[in-house]
Amino acid sequence: MTEDVILANAMLVLPGETLPGSLRIRDGMIAAIDQGTAVPAGAVDCGGDYLAPGLIEVHTDNLERHMKPRPRVAWPLEPAILAHDAELASTGITTVFDALRVGSIPTGSRAPYGKYARALSSQILAMRDRGVFRISHFLHLRAEICSETLIEELAEFSADDRVGIVSLMDHMPGQRQFRDISKYQDYMVGKYGLNQEEFDRHVGELYDLHARLGAGNEAAAVAEGKRLGAALASHDDTTADQVAVSAGHGVRLAEFPTTVEAARASRAAGIAVIMGAPNVVRGGSHSGNVAAADLAGEGLLDILSSDYVPFSLLTGAVQLGQLWGDMARGLSTVTSAPARATGLEDRGRLAPGLRGDLVRFRLVDGHPVPVATWSRGQRV
Repeated sequence: MTEDVILANAMLVLPGETLPGSLRIRDGMIAAIDQGTAVPAGAVDCGGDYLAPGLIEVHTDNLERHMKPRPRVAWPLEPAILAHDAELASTGITTVFDALRVGSIPTGSRAPYGKYARALSSQILAMRDRGVFRISHFLHLRAEICSETLIEELAEFSADDRVGIVSLMDHMPGQRQFRDISKYQDYMVGKYGLNQEEFDRHVGELYDLHARLGAGNEAAAVAEGKRLGAALASHDDTTADQVAVSAGHGVRLAEFPTTVEAARASRAAGIAVIMGAPNVVRGGSHSGNVAAADLAGEGLLDILSSDYVPFSLLTGAVQLGQLWGDMARGLSTVTSAPARATGLEDRGRLAPGLRGDLVRFRLVDGHPVPVATWSRGQRV
């Protein structure tokens, strides 16, 4: 048995409201919640700081940055994963769906994508079993439709692999995220240094792959997601017709719809709308698509994802709370809403009987400053 941890004189971020109170953790779980500013003997005095459920990250590419910190520099795998885990914990994230690409493009391409998801997943799961992580890790398989190997790579996963999300990623240029093909060219030139001839050849290869294998890959990804027991996600839906296809597949999450039209159609279909927290923090999309704040203003934003900047998750949620004049609502986009959408019923809210996953933060000049993070009642 471990001693109780009591966090007192905090501004508790509860479902639908914030109020001063204290919270007791026992054996890794929330045991009790009380109102008021009293600080019992032995309790931690939070001094009026916010105390919220630990943040839940549904789509982050952050691990890739630790695996390849510089162009053509591969970092040792286990230290890279540990650094990723520690960084997320430091920002208040206590549950992460590590986004791993499945589906490769041949190495003969000028912009190749090699296979890596199965080996990396095995490493993550082995480290989890050894108890070396600070926070809780699940898998998010990003199924690349423009790929020659998607079906065989998905077949390597089983229901024992903690795959919580399978997303349908169609990055063919000229539609969805890269409707403006010049934005795609800027991205590819920046990442791979392609000249015009190489870029044109690469785009032609993608169009050919999509024409030959796209429909079959998409159907297979949907079937494999259901076999794995994962929540299905669409990616970069742009039109109501695309949302209708997603709904027909049984999609529950709409990742980064690029237009108000798509967000409205997703909401009407009962699909939770995810937007990037960097979009909120920066004030707009780096790809020229709809601004997250515009969707928030119309009540069409349900969940935030840090995507490529882990610290943006807490910052973006607080900014939404300030925009809406409701901090509990803002924080719900990174706690209860993603928990509900992914079927994690044991976390995402401050309530007795749920996991002791918590983040304490304060506001300085309107910006959140994390003070401490607890995962299963242990400060991490």
